[in-house]
Amino acid sequence: MRRGNLVTVAVSGDGGKPTPAIVIQSDHLVDTDSVLVCLLTSTLRAAPLYRLPLPTDAATSLRKPSDVMVDKILAVPRDRCGAVIGRADDAALLALKRLLAFVIGVAD
Repeated sequence: MRRGNLVTVAVSGDGGKPTPAIVIQSDHLVDTDSVLVCLLTSTLRAAPLYRLPLPTDAATSLRKPSDVMVDKILAVPRDRCGAVIGRADDAALLALKRLLAFVIGVAD
């Protein structure tokens, strides 16, 4: 599992229903018990400061256009993460990096 991979995760409060997410954790932290992700939603919102649109294409394998909810960062146990279903492209990863810096306050 690498930064930028799209996976499904089972988070509590959703009845264990698989939810798509993007891995945001550094690739250098492979031995941790959990992985940091941002959840995705198909409820699109014009919120460029904390939402990143992802397309439905062969790379992402998303069924619907989706937003990365950059303000929804979760640590998910690795055993609650499904297989990799797709990957964000380099441009989306750069935009995600900038939004993360803003949302967590590193850019302040």
